[in-house]
Amino acid sequence: MNNESPFAGKKIILTGGGTAGHVSPNIALIPRLKELGFEVEYIGSYDGIEKQLIAETGVPYHGISSGKLRRYRSLKNLSDPFRVLKGYFQARKLLKQLKPDIVFSKGGFVSVPVVVAAGRKKIPCVIHECDMTPGLANKLAIPFAARVCTNFAETVDKVKGGKAVHTGTPIRESLAQGSKEEGLKLCGFKEGKPVIMVTGGSLGAGAINDAIREAIVPLTESYQVIHLCGKGKKDEKLERASNYHQIEYAGPEMKDLYAAADLIISRAGANTLAEILSLSIPNILIPLPLSQSRGDQILNAESFEKKGYSCVLPQEKLNTQTLMEAVEQTWAKREEYTRTMDQAPDKNGLQAVLNIIMEETK
Repeated sequence: MNNESPFAGKKIILTGGGTAGHVSPNIALIPRLKELGFEVEYIGSYDGIEKQLIAETGVPYHGISSGKLRRYRSLKNLSDPFRVLKGYFQARKLLKQLKPDIVFSKGGFVSVPVVVAAGRKKIPCVIHECDMTPGLANKLAIPFAARVCTNFAETVDKVKGGKAVHTGTPIRESLAQGSKEEGLKLCGFKEGKPVIMVTGGSLGAGAINDAIREAIVPLTESYQVIHLCGKGKKDEKLERASNYHQIEYAGPEMKDLYAAADLIISRAGANTLAEILSLSIPNILIPLPLSQSRGDQILNAESFEKKGYSCVLPQEKLNTQTLMEAVEQTWAKREEYTRTMDQAPDKNGLQAVLNIIMEETK
């Protein structure tokens, strides 16, 4: 702890969960918050992905009841509001016990009762919105927040009340410290042949997995392929395929895989985009289609394409031919993509978000 810091002994509660994207920015903040002297604790769901990820940081973790507020018809819409209400009272009790000076929320439905409880107890709360337009969880939480940090500059005007500020997304500084040699070694790959890394997010993406495997022969003729396919989604028939390596989920080794990657094929989740931008890796985005989402990934991808950071391939047009065409076009323009991303003003929002947290801490 930095005893000379004005934040020495101040306590911050971090919250957010449901996907790795709602946890990774919090993990990026933890070392810097501790350097400033903050005591850091975390509130998440009982058994979400955030529990495991935060356990690895050593930060005290508190689980609460969590439910999902769906935009579609489901029987769970009858029971989940009660789980959310239970989570709210649990969050109130925890905040009374922990007495935080500030709360920082990365979003996800588990964060809603925490932010609402903090707002009603007059505890300042800073929210981070990673997508182009706020999701339902953050829409519910924003009225109770003091400030809203945004990943995209375009989002600022979409948040009412003048609370929003464009910061970019906090990125783990360790991601820039990966070893290409270690990444290649992990996959059994060799120097000299370009590497494509494929990721569908922490849960994997069936459509992308299928397309990559269908195109595996032409892909591996010219490239080595790292395929982050999602838990339980390996294809056993391809376990011994040449120039192809499947990984269900990457943890600490992700920095080395990024270092090994010359090109990335990815969904357009905002946190993954922020990581790609921070590392200036040429990329092809295949956003989650409207049939499976509220359209946030489509907007994210369109923004990156417009800025010259990415090539976008809609899932509806995804097949072996269009995939190979996108790969060849992106590879031919890789230096242009890298140069444009190198010049981005919001490559890592870590310090900008820390500044907002410090400004709002009592």
